[in-house]
Amino acid sequence: MADSAVEQGAEAGGAGMPQLDFSTFPNQIFWLLVTLIVIYFVLSRVALPRIAGILAERKGTITNDIAAAEELKLKAQEAEQAYDKALADARAEAQRIVAEAKAEIQTELDAEIARADARIAEKTAESEAAIAEIRASAMDSVQAVAKDTAKEIVAALGGKADARSVTSAVTAAMKGDA
Repeated sequence: MADSAVEQGAEAGGAGMPQLDFSTFPNQIFWLLVTLIVIYFVLSRVALPRIAGILAERKGTITNDIAAAEELKLKAQEAEQAYDKALADARAEAQRIVAEAKAEIQTELDAEIARADARIAEKTAESEAAIAEIRASAMDSVQAVAKDTAKEIVAALGGKADARSVTSAVTAAMKGDA
């Protein structure tokens, strides 16, 4: 049995592969050329036009998308410029409002300071008048005490002082003449 298997293998190996048999090469080359020509015509008439159409459609879509993107980019830039302008206007308006508020507050502050100064001046005048009155009454009290003291001192020393001479002596002493 082993010998018959080896014999069958030798017969099959001897014949070889039919593609490599030189006697069938012209037939194989003919059918190869026919097949390549058929494939070329199928591809050039059916598949390649469809592929070219799809590529053209994609190119058109891409071109439209790029144009739309450019348009949106321009709109975004315009919107950004409008936003920046609105922001600058809002800042200017805020600064104007702050300046007006400062001016109004300063005006109110100046008016209140003027009123306070007037009240202080009024109180100062009242205080000065009260001080002058107290000073005058104190001087009168000092004169009265000085007159009484002078009379008592003169009487204690054994002399007699009349009211007129005591008054003139006290008045002269208070003025700084004595």
